[in-house]
Amino acid sequence: MRYASITDRLQSLGSEKWAIHAEARRMKAEGKPIIELTIGEPDVPPDPTLLAEAVRAMHAGRYRYSNGRGEPSIVEALVRKYRKRRDSVTAENVLCFPGTQTALFAVMLGLVEAGDAVLVGDPLYASYEGVIRSTGAECITVPLRPENGFHMKAADLEAAITPACRVLLLNTPHNPTGAVLTDAEIAEIGAICRKHDLWIVCDEVYEQLVFHGSFASPFDNPDLAERTVVVSSISKSHAAPGFRSGWAVGPEEFCTRLLSVSETMLFGGQPFIADMTAHALDNPIGTAATMRETYKARAARFAAALARAPGLVPLPPEAGMFIVVDVSATGMSGEDFAWALLREEHIAVMPGSSFGEQAAGFIRLSLTVPDAHIDEACRRIAALAARSTSPKERCA
Repeated sequence: MRYASITDRLQSLGSEKWAIHAEARRMKAEGKPIIELTIGEPDVPPDPTLLAEAVRAMHAGRYRYSNGRGEPSIVEALVRKYRKRRDSVTAENVLCFPGTQTALFAVMLGLVEAGDAVLVGDPLYASYEGVIRSTGAECITVPLRPENGFHMKAADLEAAITPACRVLLLNTPHNPTGAVLTDAEIAEIGAICRKHDLWIVCDEVYEQLVFHGSFASPFDNPDLAERTVVVSSISKSHAAPGFRSGWAVGPEEFCTRLLSVSETMLFGGQPFIADMTAHALDNPIGTAATMRETYKARAARFAAALARAPGLVPLPPEAGMFIVVDVSATGMSGEDFAWALLREEHIAVMPGSSFGEQAAGFIRLSLTVPDAHIDEACRRIAALAARSTSPKERCA
């Protein structure tokens, strides 16, 4: 039987990247004492008022068909949210989707196709390459270097641009590294995008989890308004990943043209989830602030413990819910170290290779476990590092 070429383009770009996570879940189901540090799933529940609003909306009959743009409740709440950042935002600048992933998929479908190329920083979130290649476009990586704190540099971006490039996919705060771009860095990157007539698609799902300094976005730069599309959701900010409630905010013409794509894919989300999301956006709910302080403290805890272990170099994040650790001095790749850690020490982490070539010598650890698990995980990670690191490296 014949298949569409998309199935070939996406081979090895899906669940294969999460193989260690899947194996850890299997081992855990068998009763193995696994400490899971793989996925970015908040370890706090959504605020009770969100659940109450969803239930209220369902009992009020808010479970019928919606429309392609989004229910008025959530669209109006998003206008209020983004008008604080740019006062020209209206409902025509908003499209709602079930989660950031779907929003990003639709946005890419609307901007690129076969023969085009999308620039993205490496390391990159594990699903980005699949989203880009699903359109038929090429994925061109821009190195995010550890010595620069994994911040994208305008010079590196310009050096990667080819005539086929149409879009820069930006992620700040960044997954997996936790890097947060500054206003000045975004202005420099934006100047390159204007020079080469590139769209900027900015994934801002970790916007409210910045540990140090302030959040900055190309959306807030008037010089970049006509070329910037933001995608985000309540998955991280409100500890509500299972509700799948996200959006895209961009130029009016872009949203008008993408509306038919959205309607073809989905023709509307769930009204009761829209009402819950509007409640989340309009009210002072403290979930993000709680997580921000908790994850900041946990990142420091991981960093302090692992910095004492031979062969390990933790790189403290500036935001988010992960910390990356350089394991190359152990003599092992991130992939080999992660598999050995699971099999020998029952600790599940993500290998850096799941996030691109630049992270091949790293592992990524989730900050979504309690302190006791962090301390035990650090003990076991350090034990593996000690067994793997040569005496010469230990003394270095």
